[in-house]
Formats: sequence, C-alpha cells, structure tokens
Amino acid sequence: MLIPHDQLEVDTLTRLIEDFVTRDGTDNGDDTPLETRVLRVRQALTKGQALIVFDPDSEQCQLMLKHDVPKHLFD
Repeated sequence: MLIPHDQLEVDTLTRLIEDFVTRDGTDNGDDTPLETRVLRVRQALTKGQALIVFDPDSEQCQLMLKHDVPKHLFD
C-alpha cells in the first residue's frame, strides 16, 4: 500500500525519514549531516522520486525509489 507523504504529520514523516537515513548500510561512509540527508529524502518524496510503502503483513513502512516499487502497488 502506498502512503502519500503529505498525509502524514510532519513529525511522523521526519521520524520515518530519520529512521531510514540512519539505518545500517544506508550511509556508505557518507559524512553528510543528518539534516541534509533528511532534506534530500523529503525532496525526493515531494518530487515523486521516492514513495512510502506500507506492508500490512509486517506492519512496516519503507521508503523506496519509485522505480523500485512493485508495479501492482500502482493499480
């Protein structure tokens, strides 16, 4: 299920993005400040380049690049 980013409360969206950008394996040695990484993800969401995907089975949200989102979720 796709979750429109603009329907989340600002604090909730910020926490979701911060969780994503601070996960193991997402920084690849990048020393970019947290605020900058959060801003980049927020911009990608606004531009439609990234999407929030909710898996009802695991009750987990993921941030994914649009081209990586399974096609059936767009139906």
